[in-house]
Amino acid sequence: MVLRLYFDKMSQPSRALLMFLRANQAAIPFEEVPVALRKGEHMQDEYLKINPFRKVPVIDHDGFKLTESVAILRYLCRTFPVPEHWYPKDSKQMAKVDEFMSWQHTTLRTHGSMFFQAIIIRPRMTGQPVNEKIVEFHGNQLKNVLDQLENIWLKDQQYIAGKDLTIADLLAVTELEQPGMAGYNVRKGYPVVTQYMERVRQRLQPHYDDAHDVVRKVEKMFAQQSQGKL
Repeated sequence: MVLRLYFDKMSQPSRALLMFLRANQAAIPFEEVPVALRKGEHMQDEYLKINPFRKVPVIDHDGFKLTESVAILRYLCRTFPVPEHWYPKDSKQMAKVDEFMSWQHTTLRTHGSMFFQAIIIRPRMTGQPVNEKIVEFHGNQLKNVLDQLENIWLKDQQYIAGKDLTIADLLAVTELEQPGMAGYNVRKGYPVVTQYMERVRQRLQPHYDDAHDVVRKVEKMFAQQSQGKL
């Protein structure tokens, strides 16, 4: 049975998994199953059978289901013959990948996601205006995170966990792209982060641009709407 990936391109970890699977399709035959969050498809009873948490991404591998992106990436690297650079077998190198994947949940992912949600998602769901205090808080925290990426994680190395591309980089770049849909340019003032994102983008082409086509559309729409308010 072919592995199925349930995803939505608006979801950061969905994009990470989509790029990984497309880049390794020779080793991991898979079927893409889009789930339109904006249409509420994740709330339908049929999807409840796939993921009781009603979120994306999810994989179904011959009846074996996983619902958390980090667990999914690790499982795929252990189960299929993908190049070792994705998730090194060396214990210390693997630990460096795991270190970032643990760190990013409460830092990069939290503040990038909440900045995006505060400006784009919550006002549309509640009909209330943007809460500027929440935006300011997560914007400031995101700046701290970018400082740490620039000066700690990417100091003297080209990728998050060392000299080569790993699954940690997939999570990093997709989270870095998310606040851009709400007008936050993570590249501005951060040359190391900018070069890093472009380096990963080039390594993952053409999958990177395709996975982020919806992100680019929302970025453009937000920029046009913001200009119209000036």
